[in-house]
Amino acid sequence: MLLDALPLARHELDRDAVARADAGLISRLRVDPATRVLALSGGRALSAQQFEDSAPALAWLLPDELPDAATWLYLGRGLAGDAEQRPLLAALLSREQAEALQPEQLRWAGLRALAPVLGDSDNALFTEALSVANWHDSHGFCPRCGTATVVEQSGWVRRCPAENIEIFPRTDAAVIVRITDAADRLLLGSNALWENNRFSLLAGFVEPGESLEAAVLREVFEESGLRVADPRYLGSQPWPFPASLMVGFSATLAAGQAPQETTPDGEEILELRWFSRAELRAAGSDILLPGPISIAGAIIADWLGADA
Repeated sequence: MLLDALPLARHELDRDAVARADAGLISRLRVDPATRVLALSGGRALSAQQFEDSAPALAWLLPDELPDAATWLYLGRGLAGDAEQRPLLAALLSREQAEALQPEQLRWAGLRALAPVLGDSDNALFTEALSVANWHDSHGFCPRCGTATVVEQSGWVRRCPAENIEIFPRTDAAVIVRITDAADRLLLGSNALWENNRFSLLAGFVEPGESLEAAVLREVFEESGLRVADPRYLGSQPWPFPASLMVGFSATLAAGQAPQETTPDGEEILELRWFSRAELRAAGSDILLPGPISIAGAIIADWLGADA
């Protein structure tokens, strides 16, 4: 499996989930000098000020450095190398609050920009906070009756006071597939929303009532017209853009299925190409591949590095 190689899945957090039910937790932690707070606004986190030879990092602030935020989130305990297991919060700020806290825009950056240079602990905490922040942005109102929801459980639940129902953060499972043929060539597709020389693995969301393996077979056929077999789990990582869990698989062409019988769906996938390792290495910058923090990039790199 690729689990250890995936940038957003390298660090196991102590999320301390049991503590979330304490109604007074956030209030106590906001006056606790041991608490550290990550500031988020509009999908961006505040990064630490850079000094000569200092490694890029998130800015972990004292609670009294933060304004009253619209939403507070309990992340858990501990930072890398922190023997004290400090309590950690995220403060979800409005644009105005963020500008007042730190007007220098370069200090605010998204996960795609920061993840390649952050350490594993900071990456995991940023991913956790961003995932829940994205959920808060889209669940301010009850899906049943439209009543404004209220935040509970230290930022991990929104409750509708009219229906008296709890609404929890959601994660949308998606499969992403490394497809190879009998010659061990890799199939890559170009999405309709990308530049025409950008290619990646085929992927798609898991439908209700569907297993991960069944989603692999269905999505590949829908996007490429190819039948594949033997789906094998490779690894997974969160992908908070806005709320996905990417589950990586390998698969091979089914018996009797010819590689040249590809049929791009014409809506999501406009072009499909088979690459040998030599061809993909020789393409250089002529073929744009997924970035370093994506599971697609890790799966492709793993295949490229395998023995031919």
